[in-house]
Amino acid sequence: MLVGERLAELRKDKGLEQKELAAILGVSERSISLYERELSAPRDKIKIKIAKYFNVSLDYIYGLTDNEISYDHNDYIALPKGYAPEMKKELLNHLELLKIKYRLPQK
Repeated sequence: MLVGERLAELRKDKGLEQKELAAILGVSERSISLYERELSAPRDKIKIKIAKYFNVSLDYIYGLTDNEISYDHNDYIALPKGYAPEMKKELLNHLELLKIKYRLPQK
């Protein structure tokens, strides 16, 4: 998957119009359209803004991984391929319980 395809996917998943994303990133609506159609590539500075806004890694933006690893991650757990979506939800619930048990800050 190319950067433009990934950008379009992230934008749509968040329910944003191209115009809204353009305002967030500080570029024109035309630029977003060109990026998504792979007719132009965003500068590195814009790619970093995209990663930060959607909280995904640059590897995810470039299509090098399909794991939506957080942009600001220090540590992460990669789930095996083919896991059921319910498994991720259950795992996240368990992590929340562990935060409570060990009195860690809640998000």
